[in-house]
Amino acid sequence: MSRGEVVQALSGLMLGMFVAILASTVVSNALPRIIADLNGTQSVYTWIVTAELLAMTATVPLWGKLADIYNKKLLVQLSLLLFVAGSLIAGFTPNVEVLVVSRVVQGIGAGGMTALATIVLAAIIPPREMGRYAGMFGAVFGVATIAGPLIGGVMVDTSWLGWRWCFFIGVPFSLAAIALLQKTLHLPSVRRSGVKIDWLGAFLITAGVSTLLIWSTLAGQHFDWASWETVAFVAGGVVLLALAVWVESRAAEPIIPLRIFRNRTVTLTIVASVLVGVAMFGGTVFLSQYFQVALGKSPTVAGLMSLPMIFGLLVSSIVAGALITKFGKWKIYLVAGAVIMTAGMLLLSTIDARTSVLVLSVHMAVLGVGVGMLMQNLVLAAQNDVPAAELGAATSTLTFFRSMGGAIGVSALGAVLASRVTSLSAEKFGGAGAATGGTSEVPDLSALPPQVLDVVKDIYGTATAELFLIGAPIAFLAIIAVLFIKEKPLSDLSGEERRAREEAALQAH
Repeated sequence: MSRGEVVQALSGLMLGMFVAILASTVVSNALPRIIADLNGTQSVYTWIVTAELLAMTATVPLWGKLADIYNKKLLVQLSLLLFVAGSLIAGFTPNVEVLVVSRVVQGIGAGGMTALATIVLAAIIPPREMGRYAGMFGAVFGVATIAGPLIGGVMVDTSWLGWRWCFFIGVPFSLAAIALLQKTLHLPSVRRSGVKIDWLGAFLITAGVSTLLIWSTLAGQHFDWASWETVAFVAGGVVLLALAVWVESRAAEPIIPLRIFRNRTVTLTIVASVLVGVAMFGGTVFLSQYFQVALGKSPTVAGLMSLPMIFGLLVSSIVAGALITKFGKWKIYLVAGAVIMTAGMLLLSTIDARTSVLVLSVHMAVLGVGVGMLMQNLVLAAQNDVPAAELGAATSTLTFFRSMGGAIGVSALGAVLASRVTSLSAEKFGGAGAATGGTSEVPDLSALPPQVLDVVKDIYGTATAELFLIGAPIAFLAIIAVLFIKEKPLSDLSGEERRAREEAALQAH
């Protein structure tokens, strides 16, 4: 494909990717209002984010496996249709329960989109050229992440629109992406006959991960961390995952081929991706709540306040991508990114309800630069080091673990935040907690008297800073993981060319 054809084909993918990212960020500034309107608690707040992340995470390996067997273009379009269905259900939701279910449907669609976009990219572009295009995807990722909270904030603040439009807005974009992909994306149809999907493995992986995530969301809120419920959840999750490993090791076509873990680069990039997911999603999801509750900003202003972090991510991912394509060296950007990300987490652990917007912006920009250098290039390092026939499985496994890190980060840190807010409220308000906003429900600031309002702001400021203090050592572990990755020269062949060459070599033998 010529560069013009590649850019054309990527336009539909980028639009789809834009919508998938938008879905997870557009609700962030609308959540306090949605929760207030539908009478939800802090646990529900976490669940609306976690449900989408969980569904996205659990289905990514399955989408990756399907991509190695069926028509990738059809799968991308199918994932976008699922996404449209989820968005419509969410927009018309009558209560919190239906909203959580709709987020699961959205998550399954978004899981397909995030896994397949990278797989299609690897199929048509050689790793040596990938930096430039990965930079473009990084830019789309950044713009969608900026636009999401902003669009969400504006819609919540616009009386004739309201928060339901946060869900409806993705529908026309998704339909446009489906039409654009139909016209521009041309891939050889790989229909491998006689290949079976390991549904039992897929079920066990999903069930095991879901059990652990549900535990980390409920612990500290509905039962103690050290309790029989914790033992039951953790033991159940571990047993299910152990069974999944056993089933996968015997399956002819496993969902996650265990042999890819023998590849040192893949294993280390997976470890680093989990840590990036925990640090990035875990910390940043709650920043929006911090802007609105601790700093008392409106949803629109809260959206604007996330700009420095996204700008840092945008610039660093495009610049690092262009430099990798030019010089062919990539490890330095992984190490630098991990160090800068850790520094950003440490800086953000110093915030409180009186931190100035300028100081906050600098801290967030530092975190954004680190994540931008690290996230996309971990995928590039892994894709460069696996056989073309396993590109789908390797890419989706990496995305799966990053999303899983994110889901664990959001649910575990959400549980920590909820329990800290409850315990700090009990300390400050004593027995009057329920009457003054010191409950597990997210407070409606406009209804609080001034002296109570100041205390609530302080509570949320302190609790949010503690999340970043927990995230910093996790980010530090990512530095250790990337230091051990061995730099290998980037291939000049696209995934489809590599696959053809590998198949020819097999037939020759």
